[in-house]
Amino acid sequence: MDNLLGLLRIRVKRGNNLAVRDLGTSDPYAVITMGKQKLKTRVVKKNCNPEWNEELTLSITDLNVPINLTVFDKDRFTVDDKMGEAEIDIKAYIASLKMGLQNLPNGCVVSRIKPSRNNCLADESCVVWDNGKILQDMILRLRNVESGEVMIQIEWMNVPGCRGLEIGDREAPWNRSKRLD
Repeated sequence: MDNLLGLLRIRVKRGNNLAVRDLGTSDPYAVITMGKQKLKTRVVKKNCNPEWNEELTLSITDLNVPINLTVFDKDRFTVDDKMGEAEIDIKAYIASLKMGLQNLPNGCVVSRIKPSRNNCLADESCVVWDNGKILQDMILRLRNVESGEVMIQIEWMNVPGCRGLEIGDREAPWNRSKRLD
């Protein structure tokens, strides 16, 4: 737990216009990897616009380790077909968290991230204050495939007794009393 900064909850909401890998359709599932961590959604049968609505949680020890999302088509008798991939860039989200904002009006946009060649965003993504939490919705355009997008939402979760994030030049307020070094 000494190296744990916190947890990142990734809500894998849905896919849109995913590639066809079977006869006219696909059986997609999403895999999120970060270092040695690997998390999967369930398979949605015969649907190129799947609704997963699943929450997957990563333990974050290093903010520089890339987080990747890959979509696969589940096959019964052969190796699962890859249906594209995207990197989940959390830098702008983490920067927004480190601002130490509190008590903003619900729905207040903290930051806007534009799609670019350096990210996998299909559309502008906003970091938003929502009921005391800072959330970011993303539409990720899948790479190395003819079509497909995946909608996700990320949320940081603090873990008591862990290092947490540094806010500005001061320690995260949720860690002050628990720090033993």
